[in-house]
Amino acid sequence: MSTVTEPRKDTPVARRSAAHRAAGSGSGSGRARKVRSREERSPIASAGLHGALVAASLVAVFPLVYMVFISLRGRDGWTRPTSAEGGLEISNYTYVLTETEFPRWFANSLLVAAGTTVIGVFVAASTGYAISRMRFPGHKSLMWVLLVTQMFPVAVLIVALYNILGGMGLLDSYVGLILTYCSVSVPFCAWMMKGYFDTIPHEIDEAGRVDGLTPFGTFYRLILPLAKPGLAVTAFYSFITAWGEVAFARAFLSTDSMLTLSVGLQSFIGQHKAEWGYLTACAVIITIPAGLVFLLVQRNLVAGLTAGGTKG
Repeated sequence: MSTVTEPRKDTPVARRSAAHRAAGSGSGSGRARKVRSREERSPIASAGLHGALVAASLVAVFPLVYMVFISLRGRDGWTRPTSAEGGLEISNYTYVLTETEFPRWFANSLLVAAGTTVIGVFVAASTGYAISRMRFPGHKSLMWVLLVTQMFPVAVLIVALYNILGGMGLLDSYVGLILTYCSVSVPFCAWMMKGYFDTIPHEIDEAGRVDGLTPFGTFYRLILPLAKPGLAVTAFYSFITAWGEVAFARAFLSTDSMLTLSVGLQSFIGQHKAEWGYLTACAVIITIPAGLVFLLVQRNLVAGLTAGGTKG
């Protein structure tokens, strides 16, 4: 004769069975209450989140839209920004592009920014790769030196760099200004590239050596193609560093034909009046190259900024 053993009422199985029976009996008398998952947001929370995003977007876009609007209001349109009198015109852009040295300043800045980007990316990538893959005397000291250089303000560096460039005969030259900008951008970019190279498996380097590649060949042919996101961020940072810098360009350039945008635009500011109409037109034109560079690298920008945060 077999004996049927009833489950204990204080076990987890018994408690879950009782809960299911209670839920089933309650659902017969009315509609079951919907349980919201952890990932779902309530309509009120969703509306609040979207409202906050829209407000933040408007705050971010308003200065740019206002700058474009003022640039289209004529020379003195900034004095009456809320008035519809006069309409919109492009006289500020015509004057800046045809009656001033703005095209020359633009070309000079483009040359300096391009040189800084090319040299900065090459030096930062090779430095980051060496620190990531090689162990040599002074390895840790070099990393700390790169970090310490970011602690000094521009005002402190100007005097030292001025003396160095003067001794090398590079004052009032594009080469000296490019080297100066590289000294600012390379340390940060090298640290960033080092973190990105740490995420690339070392087995790729070993495979390259097995195939007969030199260390530089392994770096150029195998590692760099895998580091495109990091290179994109490095290029963008180097370009922006050189494109909008004022202090170094003001201190190291004196010839009028070699002035960059940041120095040349100061000619629109007088002792008693500033030509805000011309300045806003110049500002709109200046944002175009920076926007184009951002569009070229934006696919890899987020990946390059976050890939070095974790290893493995």
